[in-house]
Amino acid sequence: MPQRPVGTLYRGREGMWSWVLHRITGVAIFFFLLVHILDTALIRVSPEAYNAVIGTYKNPIMGVGEVALVGAILFHALNGLRVIAVDFWRLGARYQRPLFWAVVGIWTELMLGFTPLHLIRVFSE
Repeated sequence: MPQRPVGTLYRGREGMWSWVLHRITGVAIFFFLLVHILDTALIRVSPEAYNAVIGTYKNPIMGVGEVALVGAILFHALNGLRVIAVDFWRLGARYQRPLFWAVVGIWTELMLGFTPLHLIRVFSE
């Protein structure tokens, strides 16, 4: 009689980390969109309150937060394409690990292009 595996089948490999990061970035993007909708809605209530809130966003800490937001959106989008490939491509499951590393490589390349330019703009104002 074959033995049943004890505990979880996940061993901390690329598939699990991809799944976890996809959920974390999705929740982070959701909360950003919620805050964005709420602060934009302030303009209908009070233009002065809207200007005050927008003014608080113009500091270097928020500039670094924008880097994190762009990183989350890029990873979520690229990993979403990987998930689509794994689900709908006949060979997707076989190549899910190299696809994950391709996502990481493309994400790193894009972030290396964006981050310095953005932070130079943020800290030079």
